[in-house]
Amino acid sequence: MIREQMIAQIAQRETPWDIIVIGGGATGMGIAVDAATRGFDVLLLEAKDFGKGTSSRSTKLVHGGVRYLEQGNISLVMEALKERGILRQNAPHLVSDLAFVVPNYSWWEAPFYGIGLKLYDMLAGKYGFGKSRLLSSEEVLERLPTLQKEGLRGGVIYYDGQFDDSRLLIHLAATAADHNAVLVNYMPVTGITKDDEGYVNGVIAHDAETGQQYTIASRVVINATGIFTDTIRRMADPEVPSMVEPSQGIHLVFERSFLSGDTAIMVPRTSDGRVMFAIPWHQHTLVGTTDTPIEEPSYEPRALEEEIQFILDTAAQYLSRPPRRSDVLSVFAGIRPLVKATGAAGKTSALSRDHTIHVDNSGLLTITGGKWTTYRHMAEDCVDHAITLGRLREEPCVTKTLKIHGYAENTGALGSLWVYGSDAEAIRQIAAANPELASPLHPTLPYIGAEIVWAARHEMARTVEDALARRTRALLLNARAAGEMAQAVAEIMAQELHRDKGWVTQQVAEFQALVKQYSLDGERTE
Repeated sequence: MIREQMIAQIAQRETPWDIIVIGGGATGMGIAVDAATRGFDVLLLEAKDFGKGTSSRSTKLVHGGVRYLEQGNISLVMEALKERGILRQNAPHLVSDLAFVVPNYSWWEAPFYGIGLKLYDMLAGKYGFGKSRLLSSEEVLERLPTLQKEGLRGGVIYYDGQFDDSRLLIHLAATAADHNAVLVNYMPVTGITKDDEGYVNGVIAHDAETGQQYTIASRVVINATGIFTDTIRRMADPEVPSMVEPSQGIHLVFERSFLSGDTAIMVPRTSDGRVMFAIPWHQHTLVGTTDTPIEEPSYEPRALEEEIQFILDTAAQYLSRPPRRSDVLSVFAGIRPLVKATGAAGKTSALSRDHTIHVDNSGLLTITGGKWTTYRHMAEDCVDHAITLGRLREEPCVTKTLKIHGYAENTGALGSLWVYGSDAEAIRQIAAANPELASPLHPTLPYIGAEIVWAARHEMARTVEDALARRTRALLLNARAAGEMAQAVAEIMAQELHRDKGWVTQQVAEFQALVKQYSLDGERTE
């Protein structure tokens, strides 16, 4: 994964690609993996960094979606539970089991939620992660010693999956590259080309780093841009009605002490009907989420004051130590690309999380909606459509049993490098060759300089933000600490990417501005 080599392949190409994928998030990257492993010539173009949008801002869960049972969407739950199991088999270095407890403070909750979670187990079938069961109040507190004790009657335990979203995305990119896909970040598509009959036959793309423009031909163009779906569709046809109704969700991150142990909390019904999770993640506590309709998508959505207060208030009802604003280490927001539906205006939590595949009159193939857990199935469905649309040769999908790059079954011995799987040894070698790169970049976080070298050298990290927000998760775990790491990270990257001191200064300044958005240190005016 070397960006210059990827761009050289674009410049040297003389025949149309089989498939061009616009969008480097979970959906687009899944499509690139699926299509490349079927033997197609695939080019993926991302306007910013891989996962810059929604795909790095999830609740970090690989789950069937307990809440969708209540909505009666059994087919989505079954599909997601199956995909959850497949993902754990194919990427055990990034997906792990996680126990959840639904605490009960009313007499009716235990049997009510217990029955629902038994159904959840049954729907998982052979892909189950563990059996749910009722817990006494003593058993609940043994697992969740920081839970609010007053009025606790017991609980229900069930099992789901947890992952690191942007790390999985980067490993999917590496998997696609391993199978000869060409992937380029910071290469926005600025136009759609058409043949004499008005059908889409390629794209115009712009290299944001060099200013070079490329006109690239393809037999099929797939729009997998998530929250920016309608922007791309209107490049092909300015008159198309919008498909996506964006909804924002936020998360607050606290110290590990707020949720000691290895068990998560799931509150199925908060004061306004939303689900709340409090989960252990990378030695921190992550609490979310909200579901707020918004007008326009953006790359850096901001948490609204009412969303922050909602999570603080709700968490205070369940944790014996109520979290305060001053306890928030980081706040991040993500936008869901929900597919519009009639009769659900104003309440995005009622919109389906199913994916939708749509072919416009121009021949542009669009996929949107869905969720991280079902990315593989979405990709398979989309590539099947692309084969028909582009009259490509029939090739079977192989991703059900495809090991994702970095596959490693036992990562316990890798310490803080466990998310790299089989790549961890190469990072250790970088650190061994230069002891300065073996030390933590900040005392409160585990990341070392060798990881930054690896990110720039082998994972197409181009900015300090790429390295600290998505290749490592420093910004999402502790915004202030990430800001304090920025200078050292910029200097390491400058050496790898052959940048000058001016670049370092600009990168640090840009990242410090971003840190303010992820921090509650200052007064917020939203």
